[in-house]
Amino acid sequence: MSGPLAGVKVIDVSTMLMAPYATQILGDMGADVIKVESPQGDPVRGIGPFRHPGMGSLFLNVNRSKRSIVLDLKRAEGAEVLSDLLRQADVLIYNLRPQSMARLGLSYATVSEVNPRIIFAGLFGYGQDGPYAAKPAFDDLIQGAVAVPSLSRMADGGEPRYAPTAIVDRGVALWAVGQISAALFHQTRTGQGQQIDIPMFEMMASFVLGDHLAGHAFEPPLGAMGYPRMMNADRRPYPTKDGFVCVMIYTDRHWRSFLKALGREDDYDRDPRYHSMTSRTENIVALYAELAQLLLTRTTSEWLDLLNQADIPAMPLHTPDSLVRDPHLEATGFFTFGEHPSEGRIRQMSYPSTWSASQPACSRHVPRLGEHSVEVLQEAGYAEDRIAALIESGVTATMAGATPHSEN
Repeated sequence: MSGPLAGVKVIDVSTMLMAPYATQILGDMGADVIKVESPQGDPVRGIGPFRHPGMGSLFLNVNRSKRSIVLDLKRAEGAEVLSDLLRQADVLIYNLRPQSMARLGLSYATVSEVNPRIIFAGLFGYGQDGPYAAKPAFDDLIQGAVAVPSLSRMADGGEPRYAPTAIVDRGVALWAVGQISAALFHQTRTGQGQQIDIPMFEMMASFVLGDHLAGHAFEPPLGAMGYPRMMNADRRPYPTKDGFVCVMIYTDRHWRSFLKALGREDDYDRDPRYHSMTSRTENIVALYAELAQLLLTRTTSEWLDLLNQADIPAMPLHTPDSLVRDPHLEATGFFTFGEHPSEGRIRQMSYPSTWSASQPACSRHVPRLGEHSVEVLQEAGYAEDRIAALIESGVTATMAGATPHSEN
């Protein structure tokens, strides 16, 4: 194993998308991530399309750089095995509600007795000091709870809609990677473990309100909530004569350069709406409406040429299908193709940052259910007869004996 987290052992007792995405990143950074799965496997294994049951496309994109061991944690023998794995671990990550972890005998108090230096990181719905503490949570629910669909309605007057990508799961996962990495630094300096609660609701409330607290950042409030530029119906990919263009005319220089490129440089000084960020924000509805009408007068390529020459941020509007053929991503080697032992040729996305030393990268193929059960148990010091007994009793399973989850 290589990478900045080489030598770190992570026990991943999580399913679905949020925590597995976080542990994939830790695995790409070199951590030895052991994914503990029930005999039925992570339910996301069953979300297709897939070539083989239990190896769905979404699962492939949040579970590389890990090993899979099957453990039935509802049985005493399974909990005992997990306890042995935790003795050798640096981090435990889970996304069950804390109440469920406690019922499994996996509270922080219990786990820290086994390993006082462990980082006990929970990614779950809500902070444990409030009335929502025991509520279940999913991406869609938290999007609604932090007003994402309402902001969409406020902006364009349409029906409230969730963002069509898992912004909560992936956003909280990215937050968690930072929290866990900092805790590992603290652990290295002091030898001290600790419990970290990472609630989705609070994290995403800070994410959304950082933009939209607006006048309510002051007490008493100085105005309404909502960042006017983002709440504008004309903040969107703009139609052109033959398609769409994404453009961000934002700073003083951008606006002056844009007007100069149109042969209207004097407008910047004549029209007080352009004079500053403050005046543009106050008049953003009118300015964006005018911009929307103007962009209808030329083709997408004509606008991109003009905007690029004026050094104004602009991009074409991709579809998911065209994104995978983007020339920049092709030039940077963002996509690669690898051979998976069971799934054959698969498209992979590279680690999206570049390091001058200890470059993170995919370290292992996405594991089949129970692929590493025997290997992990052997490393934990289990003899062959003990492993065979655990397999025979159904406490653990190997790849051939596991029963992948196949729901869609």
